[in-house]
Amino acid sequence: MKHGKKYAEAAKLVDRANLYEPAEAIALVKKTAVAKFDETIEVHIRTGCDGRHAEQQIRGAVVLPNGTGKEVKVLVFAKGDKVNEAEAAGADYVGGDELIPKIQNEGWLDFDVVVATPDMMGVVGRLGKVLGPKGLMPNPKAGTVTMDVAKAIADIKAGKIEYRLDKTNIVHVPVGKASFTEEALQENFDALMAAIVKAKPSALKGQYLKSITLTSTMGPGVKVSVAKF
Repeated sequence: MKHGKKYAEAAKLVDRANLYEPAEAIALVKKTAVAKFDETIEVHIRTGCDGRHAEQQIRGAVVLPNGTGKEVKVLVFAKGDKVNEAEAAGADYVGGDELIPKIQNEGWLDFDVVVATPDMMGVVGRLGKVLGPKGLMPNPKAGTVTMDVAKAIADIKAGKIEYRLDKTNIVHVPVGKASFTEEALQENFDALMAAIVKAKPSALKGQYLKSITLTSTMGPGVKVSVAKF
């Protein structure tokens, strides 16, 4: 992949052989985010887990103290009183069966998170093939299958993010925007890492966290020391 001049200049500031302390890494990622838009700062965590074994799966959610800097659209599957509750809590879309063809046949996916009450999971299950691959399927572990839709919506809007292993056993999560202060990014990073460390599967033998890389949307990756975790 060929990178432009700006990337080349930014990459010179990063010592690829060095493992930076989190605070240094955050400062460096902010400095190397030189695109014309407000870049997203992401953390990529390579684990020693083997996601093919259910007992080594990592999945959960954490509320970032300073949010993600992104406006998140929430779709809620609910019925009865829960529809009003979801609307009052600020859900962007609320519905039931009538949304199935819209998503399945028309490819409507104008939302970032899906929340469902347990009694709607039969309906939502029919969308597994569409929502599953996009990581949008509601899940009790992530707090997105719940009767307390108001709390779920409030948490998501406040900056709750989901983390899970991908096929290569890496966790990819946003921790804010390049416009955030270093302190805000550090607080978000610390909250995420605390949740990841806590989520360590008891079945795992050997090293849990193999590498941590911080990067902005268009910038070079900065390696973070895993020693303190």
